[in-house]
Amino acid sequence: MWKFVVDESMPCSTARELRQFGYWEEDVRDVSLRGSDDDTVFSHAQARQATLVTADRDFEDIRRFPLGTHHGIVVVRVPEILPTWVVNDELLKALKQLRGQSLHGALVIVELGRIRVRRKK
Repeated sequence: MWKFVVDESMPCSTARELRQFGYWEEDVRDVSLRGSDDDTVFSHAQARQATLVTADRDFEDIRRFPLGTHHGIVVVRVPEILPTWVVNDELLKALKQLRGQSLHGALVIVELGRIRVRRKK
């Protein structure tokens, strides 16, 4: 079962939606990490052996966060002008498509109606 740490760049409802679908989740806002820098949030996710779910595109930098060296990063690229339910829906649809696969070491980019997965070769 996947475990997720939800970054504060995601809607407050994302963690609740993940929990409703049976995933272990932790929102950084609930563990005194609000306003923390990327490295702190990333380290927290790694300590939890969890995939980081974020809208922060800095986490797409594979030079900084090399493929295969972490517990997974999911970057949700849904326009901010859309309602939060759309953001959560796109994330959950992507996770449904990825069911049964390991997210360990992968960078997953979630966009409207599309997902891309990068893994270490």
